[in-house]
Amino acid sequence: MDFYRDPIAHIETQDFGSNSQLNWLRAAVLGANDGIVSVSSVIVGVAGATTHRSFILTAGVAALVAGALAMAVGEYVSVSSQRDTEMALLEKERQEILNEPEKELAELAQIYKKKGLSIETAQRVAEELTKNDAFAAHIDAELGIDPNDLTNPLHAAYASGAAFFCGAIVPLLAAILSPEKIRIPMIFTFAILALFVTGGLSAHVGGAHKGRAMARVVIGGIIAMVITFGIGKLFGVSGI
Repeated sequence: MDFYRDPIAHIETQDFGSNSQLNWLRAAVLGANDGIVSVSSVIVGVAGATTHRSFILTAGVAALVAGALAMAVGEYVSVSSQRDTEMALLEKERQEILNEPEKELAELAQIYKKKGLSIETAQRVAEELTKNDAFAAHIDAELGIDPNDLTNPLHAAYASGAAFFCGAIVPLLAAILSPEKIRIPMIFTFAILALFVTGGLSAHVGGAHKGRAMARVVIGGIIAMVITFGIGKLFGVSGI
């Protein structure tokens, strides 16, 4: 259901303190965007086919529930796979340090040499770091993984599912509260305003240009809604 590329994937981790915080934020923004676009598109598509409120609301609620669960499960699976990979890499590095300490020391020195240190300085740094905590030195230099800050799959799943729900509830409320004559324009309006908010939020957090980020999100949402509305009109049957 990812209608957009991740708008904040480039954010430096230190801006938020940890990988888990960054992952939570990423999942929340994407979940909200997907919730708005997915459910508003479903609702206007059904509204294009029929004016019966019960059909429209049933489709909207089904899209909300299914989408939130799908986002949560998908994020859980994705982050769990990432965590499993990180754990495997950490264990592999631990075994290599245990079984081949001299080779790992040379490897560490080579890493610092490639970063610009002289051969002598790189060797000295590698030896001092290895003496202090070989495992920590290697996973930091080679893997860039903090074993105390691995991504939590449940946190990511909660954030993604809850954000999808919060985004999806906007067009659904518009469909519930709007009179039939202005239902579709109201859904479009509510959805576009919500997308402006999420687009602006993602740009603010990532330090990106707000105008471009908001335009991408809003234009993408409008296109999705227009297409599904057109399909509903095309295949809708009057009087159902």
